[in-house]
Amino acid sequence: MTDSILDEVYERIRHTGPERDGWLTNHAPMAAEVLVRHGYGHLVHPWLDTYADRLEERPRGISTIETAQWRDPLGDPSRAGDWLDYFARELAGEPWRTVLVRWWPRLLPGIAAGATHGVIRVGHAVRALLDTETDGRIAELGAGLAYWAARWQPLAPPGAGPYPTTDPRSALDRVPRVPDQRFGIRARLAQLAESTQWPASAGAVPGQRGADVPTRLAAIVDAAVARYASHGYASPIMLVHAATAPNAVLRTLPALPTPLWTPSLDAAWAATAAVTAAYSPARARPPLIRRSAPQIAEVMHRAADSGDEHAIKFADAAVDAYARSGDDPTVAALAVASVDLLAGD
Repeated sequence: MTDSILDEVYERIRHTGPERDGWLTNHAPMAAEVLVRHGYGHLVHPWLDTYADRLEERPRGISTIETAQWRDPLGDPSRAGDWLDYFARELAGEPWRTVLVRWWPRLLPGIAAGATHGVIRVGHAVRALLDTETDGRIAELGAGLAYWAARWQPLAPPGAGPYPTTDPRSALDRVPRVPDQRFGIRARLAQLAESTQWPASAGAVPGQRGADVPTRLAAIVDAAVARYASHGYASPIMLVHAATAPNAVLRTLPALPTPLWTPSLDAAWAATAAVTAAYSPARARPPLIRRSAPQIAEVMHRAADSGDEHAIKFADAAVDAYARSGDDPTVAALAVASVDLLAGD
């Protein structure tokens, strides 16, 4: 039943574009996947009804992207329609895993695409496909890959290193803030190239070098979830992506060959560090923890009840972090405080 609901949503949004108003991301497929996964399938169609006025028609193509010429239109948002057509052709001719494995290393250097929404949308689509392969889910993967390709945006590179590694929370606290936080994410990320501290932060991927990639990547997600409670007040929406971008990469690892895992970890950390640099406040603020002991079920329930797409996506990451914590009540309390910040009253 829940599987069919998700495929119904994919069919409803099949002719919509990846953005609206020229730059705002279409969150419908991502939020719907989370709601269905966590047992809120009955809310999905009503939620999509209220979200419908934020959807625009699928953009038209300009000219066909030839297989051998994919580099030229990479990162050109005006070619979004062409990229949608391109990946529809790719996925019609080959298995989705083959297409994903070919394009993942091409797209990974531009992980900042669409404020990291390109990789996030792909991560949700892959998780759905790993559950059940359907035409609608394959088409959704193609839409995610197309959005990532159209908005492909590289980050300033890390230094040569080697840099000492540390725990993810300490690493996040050491990320340098961009000096001018008045404008949008592209203007903020552009400042990283001028930062003398950024190369070391980007290169110092946290975690023990002997640990496996999924463990290190999960620890980055967990640290970003916990840190949001004390820093998210400065930019509640944008700082969500410090957790959801690496979580999308973590979800995709099972569909990738292991040689791609380490570069995926490096790129995921760079994305988390970049969002942290771009939007973190100068000072932490103690989170508003409720006196009563919160239950983790409150996190997703509160997010689903609010209907806020960013609260829904963050709650998804927070529930995973709680499960990995060994049911730590502190993690549950921080997660509830964070979702309250996003969901409002």
